[in-house]
Amino acid sequence: MFTTFVGMAPGAAESSAPASPEAPQPPKPRPKRSQVARACDWCRVHRIKCDNHLPCSNCQKRRGQCSQGAIEVRTLPHAYRKIERLENRIRELELELEGERRGTKGASSIGLNTPLQTPPSLASCGGSGPETGGTFGPPSDHGNPERKRLEGIHVRATRSQQETWYGPSSLFYFIRRVNTFLNTSLRQTRTINHMLPESTNKLYDGPNQNPGKGENNRSFPTPGGFSVTQGDYLTPTQEEYFISLFWQSYHTSVPVLDEAAFKEHYQSLWTTSGRERKPSALVDIVIALCVQYGVALQPGSGQGGGNSEFHKLDSHDATIAGRWHFQRCQSLLTSDLENPTIFTLQCHILSTVYLCSGAFPNMSDSTCTLAVRTAFMLGLHVDPPSDMPQRDREIRKRLWWTLFVLDSKISMKLGRPFLIDQSDTTCGYPGDDREIATASGTILAPLGEDVTWLTFSIHNVKLFQAARTAYTAFYKKQLETSGSSSDHMSEEDEGRIIESHADYLAPYVERMEDWVRNVPSAIKTKRQNDGIPFSTDCTPLDIEQFASLWLQRQRLLLELMYHNLCINLFRPFIRFSTPSMPTPGADNLAAECAGHAVQLTRIMHQVLSTTSILTGWHEAFQWQWNAVMSLIGFIIAYPHHPSTPAAKSAIDLTSAVFEIFGKSLASAASATAISRDLSAQAEMLTRTIPPEQELMQKVEESPMTATSWGASDETLVSSNPTAVQTPNNSTWYDDQMAAAPIHNLLADGMDMTFPMDAQDFQMFPWLNMSGDPAIQWTYYQQQV
Repeated sequence: MFTTFVGMAPGAAESSAPASPEAPQPPKPRPKRSQVARACDWCRVHRIKCDNHLPCSNCQKRRGQCSQGAIEVRTLPHAYRKIERLENRIRELELELEGERRGTKGASSIGLNTPLQTPPSLASCGGSGPETGGTFGPPSDHGNPERKRLEGIHVRATRSQQETWYGPSSLFYFIRRVNTFLNTSLRQTRTINHMLPESTNKLYDGPNQNPGKGENNRSFPTPGGFSVTQGDYLTPTQEEYFISLFWQSYHTSVPVLDEAAFKEHYQSLWTTSGRERKPSALVDIVIALCVQYGVALQPGSGQGGGNSEFHKLDSHDATIAGRWHFQRCQSLLTSDLENPTIFTLQCHILSTVYLCSGAFPNMSDSTCTLAVRTAFMLGLHVDPPSDMPQRDREIRKRLWWTLFVLDSKISMKLGRPFLIDQSDTTCGYPGDDREIATASGTILAPLGEDVTWLTFSIHNVKLFQAARTAYTAFYKKQLETSGSSSDHMSEEDEGRIIESHADYLAPYVERMEDWVRNVPSAIKTKRQNDGIPFSTDCTPLDIEQFASLWLQRQRLLLELMYHNLCINLFRPFIRFSTPSMPTPGADNLAAECAGHAVQLTRIMHQVLSTTSILTGWHEAFQWQWNAVMSLIGFIIAYPHHPSTPAAKSAIDLTSAVFEIFGKSLASAASATAISRDLSAQAEMLTRTIPPEQELMQKVEESPMTATSWGASDETLVSSNPTAVQTPNNSTWYDDQMAAAPIHNLLADGMDMTFPMDAQDFQMFPWLNMSGDPAIQWTYYQQQV
């Protein structure tokens, strides 16, 4: 029996199956591909699919900048998207502006008696090196590869063999800008070192290195186990003379010692015979500082005098006098590095003052760094405990705030990051009432109005707080603006940026003026003819005849430091290129810089020529050098400004000031020669540019950035040092009518401005009158 199977087609089998409860749905249509109106620049170059996000997903993954070039609006949806992006951007800018206004309002409401909270210091945690150039930004930016940096300059200061970095607020950076402009305008290739005064840098070439015959070389054991060789050891009478100078000079301006405690310590060092004393780093640095000051008091101790020629500087220069005691102090301090005490910190602070007075910027910066770290080790940045004796509490406070002033002064002067961030400290101001002044160990008469000899230091601290806040805010503003700058910045954008910086600085300038109004009249030097103290009205000083020397010096140092800080703060607004749009705010600040420099010069000349208050004060010479270089830059940039005649008169007065300093400082003669040479070049430029053409005929600096407003040497000076530089097409040399006056002037003043011998003829920057050197020489002979 067979079973028969009937075959069925697959379709029939499926049709015979029971129908599903739901009807089959039709296939979904293919989704429409998202359309991108325009890919970003990076995706378009690499032919990669982009999206409508900003930044796009590709740029987010690679962590790069997502940008789109200018897009021409052609369709209505495109226009809507454009409007939406602009509205979002407007809302973002409005929020930023509101936050900035609230910050400015809050800053202006803080009184001078309130400890200022400085914004995050200029990368106080960051390092600087020859490659990075030093970072300026908040500590949170560390590790970010896109953090912003300010420009700087590498230069061999004080004729050293190694180039070191200086920031945009330093005088070295401004001198580079002036030198670049003069090289371009006068077609010369002079290096920046020709604009730096000669200085002695033989700090360690002392008698202990090569002792002469007949010297009494003795050794004193130190706690570290090695001996310190004695070269020219002073007699007890000589030591007493120089130590007494300290209480009359530095003690009232750098109050880091307790006079009674120091004298007790000094007496304990002498042996029973009284012929020699035990070694002490603190005593040695006090003697070194006072020898440096005391030698400068002696007329004829310098090599400069009134001679304008450069002299070979040797160990008799007052800036390095006392170097043997300084070296011995550093040797003795080596054993205290692991076990620092208050004495150790006092030595570091006074060593920094010694190096600053001797014009050793890098060594003073390094020593100040060591002092700051030592202060942190000792816990001086926090308020002293209440159970500590009041006398010890006050000396700790005075040490901390003196160190704050030194750090601020050196960092702003060199353009380097601050070492102390005020957000890390809770130490209050030291007291200055009569009870505290009496307990300090120094007995000086009170000045009335609750003012004592300690009041100067408190107002000096407040001055540096106000200046440092303005400095930090200004250069932080430059960092924020630098992100939008480019090599192709338009002149209108440049003008707007410069003017915005001037407006931004205005409330901080007002804060410094508030400081002036709060200084007690007892520590202000009055002016003649109803002049206002600390102003720039050029009225002479009314120096109180029968006031103590320490009080007269305190008054002068406070006003001179104020003018010096204002010069440094306003100097970036001196520009050697002119934007197409007016910048009245920036121009006014440039004129303010010149006004403070003129006032500082007049004060310096009056005080040095009629009194001995600042005789031997090395820092005063550095202030004068800073002022004259700023004035020279101003008259070059603004040859027909209403303030230019007063600036020129002040430059002429500087020669007399340097002549007085030349009696004790060897570098004064070099400074005189440099200032005269630069003022002669500035006069040539002034005579060649008519007043009505000043705004149109300034040599352009290129490239112009928002961080420097100046050109770098690399962009204007050829790598060949002997090559004659050709200015840009925008200079006034391209016009033969405008070039004729400079030809005649250079021919008439060639011997005066460019002294040269036979070997210099091939290096002389001949003007391109016809392209033929023979015709140029013939033209010169005819004019002579």
